[in-house]
Amino acid sequence: MTTLPDFRLETHFAKWEFSARYHLTASDAESISLRTLLDMAEPDDREGFEGMWLGYTETFGAPDLRAQIAATYAQQSAEQVLCFAGASEGIFAANSVLLDKDSHAIVVTPNYQSHETLPLAICEATGVPLDPEDGWSLDIDRVAAAIRPNTRLLTMNFPHNPTGTILSQDRFEALIALCRQHGIYILHDEIFNGLGPTGTQHLPFIADVYERGLSLGVMSKSYGLPGLRIGWIACQDLDVLSRMERMKHYLSICNSGPSERLALIALKNRDRLLARNCAIVDENMSKWESFFARHPDLFEWRRPDGSCMAYPRYLGSEGVEEFARRLVEESGVLVLPSSIYASDLGQVPHNHFRIGLGRSGLDEGLAAFEAHLRRNNH
Repeated sequence: MTTLPDFRLETHFAKWEFSARYHLTASDAESISLRTLLDMAEPDDREGFEGMWLGYTETFGAPDLRAQIAATYAQQSAEQVLCFAGASEGIFAANSVLLDKDSHAIVVTPNYQSHETLPLAICEATGVPLDPEDGWSLDIDRVAAAIRPNTRLLTMNFPHNPTGTILSQDRFEALIALCRQHGIYILHDEIFNGLGPTGTQHLPFIADVYERGLSLGVMSKSYGLPGLRIGWIACQDLDVLSRMERMKHYLSICNSGPSERLALIALKNRDRLLARNCAIVDENMSKWESFFARHPDLFEWRRPDGSCMAYPRYLGSEGVEEFARRLVEESGVLVLPSSIYASDLGQVPHNHFRIGLGRSGLDEGLAAFEAHLRRNNH
């Protein structure tokens, strides 16, 4: 089996996520307590959690949870949903099932690292970068030029990590038409769907509009419940789902039963949770915009289309890597420099850094950030 490289983002977080005093780069929405979630539950669902049998669960996921997940889509049924222990397991299973050594994959960059390291561990892959000069959008002609006779899979992520970009509807439709023409599967990482500032226009779920589309979802990001470790893939292709289920036998086997019960409660309160989390994004967006407006000589700001992240550019002479290192070591303020999003598939823009907009309590961290700039004569 191919040895995978260090996961840069997770290695960076292993060092700093719980030791830095101000975590200003989180990609998830503010979480809630177990008590708060259970207070949202109907009596039967609360009893389903508190009185459950702690045995193995179904590999595909609990039927009622799969039905509740399917209800978040326009065209999916419970049989078209396969649950995973988080989104990462779904990414691993999809790549392992759809690709072999004779395949070719196309990966939109920059990206969450496993979206390119896993294809590259199996076959050849081509990167197609988002263009910062075009609002971080995707050039469909470049995707077309990257297609080979053996291209099997295209992987993308909108709202995008780390930029917060959402592909325009016309380009989204053109991409689907292109992939349909060539029989290419699309793995769409949609884990930020539903989250963003007021007025965010999200794309349709790929599983609803494309017969070879795989919609990757998770409770971690938009819902702010990463501790549950519940993810899923929705797909019209039942054969692909079956093959991924058999791959899961080698991975988690099944999900945590308590987590499935809690995820069911959360999804029944989906609108309430998303409204709360989007309100936090709205509040933090204005604070970050005011911050960057005070420092136009140091930062180039672009408002994200959706999600709870943004990817400003650092203009200082020392470069973003040194800036981010000193920021966390001297002032305890954690951001993600663009080296975390380096790609083996080609150049991606540098001197950017990721910030988070989804968690509460931003004021203290921004004050520490501002004080750091003053101390360093910025």
